[in-house]
Order: sequence, then structure tokens, then C-alpha cells
Amino acid sequence: MAAPMPNPHDRTRKPKPEAEHEEEEEEDPIDKLVNASGCADQHFALLDCMAEKQDWRKCQEETKKFRLCMAEAQKKKQQEKR
Repeated sequence: MAAPMPNPHDRTRKPKPEAEHEEEEEEDPIDKLVNASGCADQHFALLDCMAEKQDWRKCQEETKKFRLCMAEAQKKKQQEKR
């Protein structure tokens, strides 16, 4: 009997073993970008929805909120460069 396949839609964060915490020095580039944008709450709400419902189509409201937040952050960043 083969081992069960991991669920590809499971986006929940699992704690890493202690040894991996010590080796990991840099933050994930996506997490870094999302945190810098100020949209981390919307991002995690979207990830939670996708993990819970296991169908991105059922998370359209969360997707929209995250997309709008990121667009606003990008707009602010562009204005700061001027």
C-alpha cells in the first residue's frame, strides 16, 4: 500500500523542526514582499480560506481584498518614487 499523497491545496503553515529554524536566515521573498506591502493580513486570510475550502474559486472575496491591497501598495510605492 502506497503512502497517501499530500494535499496540494493545503496552504497552512506547519512549524519547522528546530534545526531548520537555525539554518534559515533569510525570509522567504514572497513573505518579505507581502509584509513590506502591509497586506499580510489579507494574504494569510486568503491562504487560510484556500486551506479550509480547498478550492480557490470559493475564496474570491479574499482574493479580491488581497489583490486590491497589493494594488494600493504598488500605487503608493510608485508615488513615493516621484
